[in-house]
Amino acid sequence: MMDNFSLLYPEGKEPSFMTLSDETCNDLSLEYLCEHITESEYEQNVIRHMMMRLESDPEVLRYRCDIFEDILRFPKLREKIKDLLQQLDYLKDLEKSVKDNTAAPIWQLINRLQELDVYVNCITGINESLTENAIQSEGLKRMQQFVSSVYSESGFENLNEDIKGLMNELGKIQSVSLGVNLDNRMRPVEVGIVSLNDAKFSKPKFLNKFLDFASKKSEIHGGTSFDGMTRIHTVGKVAGDDKLMSTLSRVITEMLGSTVKQLKNKLSRYVNISGYSLTKLIPEFIFYVRWAEFCEKLIQLGLPMAKPKILDLASREMHAKGLYNLKLGIQRLEGKELEIICNDFEFTAEHGIYIMTGPNRGGKTTFTQAVGIIFLMAQHGIYVPAEAMELAPCDNIYTHFPADENQTVNLGRLGEESKRLSEIFEAATEKSVLLFNESLATTSFAEGLYIAKDVVKALRYLGARTVFNTHMHELAMDLDTMNALEGDIKVASLITGIHEGLRSYKVFLAPPEGVSYAKDIAEKYGVTFDQLRTSIHNHRS
Repeated sequence: MMDNFSLLYPEGKEPSFMTLSDETCNDLSLEYLCEHITESEYEQNVIRHMMMRLESDPEVLRYRCDIFEDILRFPKLREKIKDLLQQLDYLKDLEKSVKDNTAAPIWQLINRLQELDVYVNCITGINESLTENAIQSEGLKRMQQFVSSVYSESGFENLNEDIKGLMNELGKIQSVSLGVNLDNRMRPVEVGIVSLNDAKFSKPKFLNKFLDFASKKSEIHGGTSFDGMTRIHTVGKVAGDDKLMSTLSRVITEMLGSTVKQLKNKLSRYVNISGYSLTKLIPEFIFYVRWAEFCEKLIQLGLPMAKPKILDLASREMHAKGLYNLKLGIQRLEGKELEIICNDFEFTAEHGIYIMTGPNRGGKTTFTQAVGIIFLMAQHGIYVPAEAMELAPCDNIYTHFPADENQTVNLGRLGEESKRLSEIFEAATEKSVLLFNESLATTSFAEGLYIAKDVVKALRYLGARTVFNTHMHELAMDLDTMNALEGDIKVASLITGIHEGLRSYKVFLAPPEGVSYAKDIAEKYGVTFDQLRTSIHNHRS
């Protein structure tokens, strides 16, 4: 049944997600990403809410990856889904009216009729769009099987014909003639329906003459000319508590006795059919379609986007070729001319915890964030910003980036950072991904290095995949001692590259260079001792 169908979970799988913390969402710029995926605030909220829920079951993730691939590969399918979304939005609004038990029977029946009409259109549209494209994913094939069985049933064909007939019958009613009784002070005291008509009112000649006469009597007409029929009630209140309209609805129902009976008899056949089960797919359709449109734009710019291969959880590995930060791709979409440097990167037992060093503004933060974003996207089935990637899912992503000063008032910077570190280690497991960005940089170098060494030792014991980017080069200088401690994944040194004094933003395995970075930059700008001495000598002479 469609009631149990989901584009996020295969049959028999229940949600078992972990929720990203607000800090992690902020550190990975989730809000920024959502704002560039869609302009609709409602859709941004839908996508952000779904992205915060991190699933780690490989079967669930493979199911999502395959569905996303189908939706990305077939632009015409996406267009059909967007048309479908408009109908489902209408159906969602209609549901409120159908649930209004105070509505007159005629309006309840008409709302039910409209519900079934939208249902027919949706099933027809889904069936056509899935049949026209060579879909491969289990999820869309399952949906196709369901809608095809509904579409091919004789009951569905009869429903379609009944809806057309009943719509035509109701469409004959174009206007209502009302009779109004007045009291001796010319106040309306009673209103009744004189007739139901098959044509709309027009301005008759005798009424023209009467109004022309009345318009000459300012005390009667007030100087306003008659300009046709005026709507006296909004559609939204027809089924509400307005006494006049409630009375008219009841009288219309009574006058349309045969039509109402016909509606009831024919619609009673479809008591078990509900179009509202389709509306729960709205967020899932929005999620896949908007991300697919976004990824297609990046691909058209020539940027690599790859379908992630999902490994088993136990391996805790990740292998990426040509990885880059998605935010750089967004800047390219906005027209900024910048070169995007792609990097190869992996998590293995030999290289599971990275201490990353490099020059200021050398790309450490950008790269660290890129690792978190690529896990986040892959575990929602989305193509990732890389040439190729395979990974074992993580159970959650924990980040430790510099805190806002307003958050450190009570504990101070070091106290706040230490508190967040403690909370991360209380929640993280060996299957987590941990990202540290210039952690412990707010205290003295000696204090920061002391605490950082203990943190890395704890990371080794925990066994979680980690990028720890830092300005403390000394932290990565004695890896043999670190790796002699208890733990099943090793610590490695990762550096951001620099060549001839220019930052290359390339990332590679190597011992920390520390002072050599400063030496390259100093030589580039002519501020080494020898260069400065020569400059002074030349100036004096």
